[in-house]
Parts: sequence; C-alpha cells; structure tokens
Amino acid sequence: MELTDAVERYAVYLTAERGFSANTVRSYRSDLDLLVAFADERAATTVDDLDLELLREWLWVCSQSGLSKATLARRSASVRGLTAWLARTQQAPTDAATRLKAPKGDHRLPRVLSREQMADILHRVAVRAESGDPIDVRNAAIIELLYASALRVSELTGLDLGDVDLSRLNVRVLGKGSKERVVPFGVPARDALRRYLDEARPVLTTTAVGSSAVFVGARGSRVASRTVYDLVSGLLSTVPGEGPSGPHTLRHTAATHLLDGGADLRSVQEMLGHASLGTTQLYTHVSTARLKEAYALAHPRS
Repeated sequence: MELTDAVERYAVYLTAERGFSANTVRSYRSDLDLLVAFADERAATTVDDLDLELLREWLWVCSQSGLSKATLARRSASVRGLTAWLARTQQAPTDAATRLKAPKGDHRLPRVLSREQMADILHRVAVRAESGDPIDVRNAAIIELLYASALRVSELTGLDLGDVDLSRLNVRVLGKGSKERVVPFGVPARDALRRYLDEARPVLTTTAVGSSAVFVGARGSRVASRTVYDLVSGLLSTVPGEGPSGPHTLRHTAATHLLDGGADLRSVQEMLGHASLGTTQLYTHVSTARLKEAYALAHPRS
C-alpha cells in the first residue's frame, strides 16, 4: 500500500471510528504528510518501506530544525499511532515504530490569569455589551461561559440551543472522542446568556432562520473558532504576562481558580472532560506555584 493511501485511510479511521475532532485529525495529517514527504525523498513510498531506522532519521532531522520537545513528542505519537493501526489491521507486516522514542515534552505550566485580571476582562466585555450592539452582547456571553464552564473552544462553538439549560445552570457538550458531559455555570453566565439569547441572537439570525447554533456570527451562521480566538486574543493583549493568548488560557484559568477555591481534583477532571486524572493534576502544580509566589511576597520570613 502507498504511504499516501495509508495516511488517508488512517485519517478516516480517526474520524469515523475514534471520533477525533477535525482539529485533532488535521494535526495528525500534518505530521504524517511531513513523514510521507521525507520518506519519498529516500525512495520509501510504501507501507513496507517504513522501518525504525527511517523513522529515527526523520525525528532526528526534525530535531535539528529547532522544533520544541513537545512538537517532536507529538510527531512521534502521530507516527506510532499510524504504524500500530497498520499492524493491527494487517496492512503492514510489523509495527515499525514500536521502539521509536522521542524526547519528553517540555513541562511548562500553562498561562493562568489572576482573579483580578479575569475580573477586569469580564468588566470590559460587560461595559461593551451595555451599548446594545448584538456582537458585543454575544461576546460578553461567550467570555462569561468560557470562564464559567472551562469549555474548549470547539465545545463552545458546537453548542446548539437544546444543549443550554438556563433553569438548571448547565450546558451539555460533546467533548473529545465524542464523549458527552454536562457542565455547570454560574448566575453571571446565565444572565449574560439570557440577554444574548433574548436580545442579540434574534437580530443576528434574521437572515438565517432555522439555525440551531447558540453562538452565531454577523450573518447568522454558527460562529467560527477563529472568531472566538480573535476575541480572546484581543482581550488578553493588554493583560500583563507571557504565554498563549487563546481561549484555552481561560480554560486553564477557570480550572486553576476552581482548585484555588477548594474544588476537589476529581470534580475538576469531570468538568473539564479529561480522560486521565494526570492531565488535570497539571493545575495542582499551577496552584502550588502561585502559592509559593504569594508566600515569597507576603511572608516576613520567606
């Protein structure tokens, strides 16, 4: 089988049988397309041409281009997933990447905003919404819900009207691996959502009757993830601190604030939709780091 065909079939498998999101499959495809191009330069064009030596050489070349350890680890995981699937489905005689190793990813703590910084952002979007502009009212509801429920951006943009229960203060979301969960939110988010649904959304959907999406754009169609990224990035651009400035920063912030406030790790894991508790434990490190900073600044014998 040609490598290009194998990558195409693997992408279909990830989508149809594993339920991976479009963004995740796109990342896998990007990594594997680079491998295919590299292999082609070495006259390795079929599945049978893949071997451990070729894969190690590919990762070594990638490492020499200055890629981070996290990126190298992701590329290694992408190819290991492909070769394991090929062997399991008997489309390749062996799993060529069984012994393929990559450097462990950089364990950098995520960017987390302080309570004061988050309060300032929420205040800013609320002030803009006072103008009554439908987009500003929508944006206030988006930011309130992202922070209140720690949703992924894909989960937020994928919400339909039937997924929101204002009376019970929760939303039903479809997370990674098509796993459904119910996530709570608070009264401020409810109020922002209610105003958006009652006042702004009907104006935005006048030309798109029948749309089921909760959050829509200026033309009434489902809001794009890029729009949410731009919104959050613009708000964070004036906030001191280094690190990512996308919607995931609000997710990190919400999770950390929950733990700071006394929420137990298992509850936060369930709320975030993490398959592994180890993923959620990252936020305990953030909380510990913040505690140490506060101690160093405040304690007279620090």
